[in-house]
Amino acid sequence: MQHAMADVRLSKFDPLPRILAFDDFDDGLHGWCELVGNHDGDLSQVQPVLSDMRPAQLSSCTFFDIGTHGAVDGTYSLKLATRPRRFHQAVAIKRLTSPTNGRVQLEAWFTYKAEQTFGGDAPGARAWDGNYHPSEAHFGSFTLWNDVCEGTAPGQRYHAALRYENTNEQGEFTQRWLYKTGLHPTTRMLRGGFDSAQNDVHVARPDMWAPVPNGSQQLCFNEVPTKVNWHYLRWQFDLAARRNIELQVNDLTMDLTGVPVLTFDEGYWGITRLLNLCLDVRTTSDVRNFLYLDSVLVSVDW
Repeated sequence: MQHAMADVRLSKFDPLPRILAFDDFDDGLHGWCELVGNHDGDLSQVQPVLSDMRPAQLSSCTFFDIGTHGAVDGTYSLKLATRPRRFHQAVAIKRLTSPTNGRVQLEAWFTYKAEQTFGGDAPGARAWDGNYHPSEAHFGSFTLWNDVCEGTAPGQRYHAALRYENTNEQGEFTQRWLYKTGLHPTTRMLRGGFDSAQNDVHVARPDMWAPVPNGSQQLCFNEVPTKVNWHYLRWQFDLAARRNIELQVNDLTMDLTGVPVLTFDEGYWGITRLLNLCLDVRTTSDVRNFLYLDSVLVSVDW
């Protein structure tokens, strides 16, 4: 009887005691929007790396061969799409604040794909053999991260970011989870400009990522760009301790307590108790990359 009365949309999650947000994209965007850099009304002042993050879209996962795929349940998912340009990145952000400190958990059902292309393969990729499809080598990475600011202004600001890297900057398969070891300068820190070695909102150089311990993982790409399989993800972090706790993706659970959380050197005004949650997708080829989210649940223990 207990199972019969359960909310089937929530039963595929494992939340902390208080649900802060349940975003089922069958009924809208739920506050997930494009990340836009800071400016004073003049959009030419936006940092180049933040000037074209592309808006999130609602998608029915409609493909040329099968028609409409739909989501885990219902029709629509949230879709992030890069441009077909190497190192382009699309970012979605949900802007919240925290009334107090405690654990925060983000859960999602997601899938990722590279766009179907015709007449060309990724450099050095294996040819299609009926099981492996070259489009798997066209997908770069996706990242989940937060943007937190503590206390009374000017508050201490920090980011924690976890990236699934399918292919590295050279387009080689790595299929592993990474954490960042350096921060990309914010608008306040520019002091006349800053050149980024690659177009990446997280870091200034590609060597500013390190492997998560025991974080090697091959996910289900399923052979062709139009076959969609949904994956479960759960990330937990602690605002009181300013640290990561763990990341679970399907059957792999990674202990993140030893993964450092990087803080900015200066305090920040106007963003006291900031609790932003972000997701992005980044291509390492001249092929559009997609990240789809069936639903997202944010829960806390305060």
